[in-house]
Amino acid sequence: MPSNVEVKARVCDLDFLAQRAKELSGSDGTVIKQQDTFFTVARGRLKLRDFLDGSGQLIFYERPDMDGPKLSNYSITPTNDPEGLRRVLSDALGQVGQVKKERRLYMVGQTRVHVDCVEGLGNFMELEVVMKENQSTEEGATIANQLMQDLGVKKEHLIEGAYMDLLLAKGLQNGH
Repeated sequence: MPSNVEVKARVCDLDFLAQRAKELSGSDGTVIKQQDTFFTVARGRLKLRDFLDGSGQLIFYERPDMDGPKLSNYSITPTNDPEGLRRVLSDALGQVGQVKKERRLYMVGQTRVHVDCVEGLGNFMELEVVMKENQSTEEGATIANQLMQDLGVKKEHLIEGAYMDLLLAKGLQNGH
């Protein structure tokens, strides 16, 4: 199963973070609109990511809910019928809720830097250090910690869990 080391944090200064990500990646980033539907499963998380253009991805992942760098194992498959798949999975498993976001993706080395505007929650930054075959979790965490420093992300802004968890805690199952 592929893995990455992830970090998620609240963003206090969106302009500064976006500028630093642009400088570090050497690009303007790619804007991606996403609607994630989470389904009820016995372990891990199962979400259907709808890119709102007729394409999507079904993603299963497991990672500990803690702040700071953490290892996430995942499997993913594309779909050309996200709406149909959402209906079937909702009928079969039940929905936990939905997360709607606009994401700007920057690549910095082997790390995906996401600058996210999440409906109902605000602005966040997510780092995903895509692990190479023989790389240790510690190496991934070192890369993530260095990038956090380079982006001006402070430890007190780190969050644990998924956006879905934050929405549920606010009583916002569907992003609003």
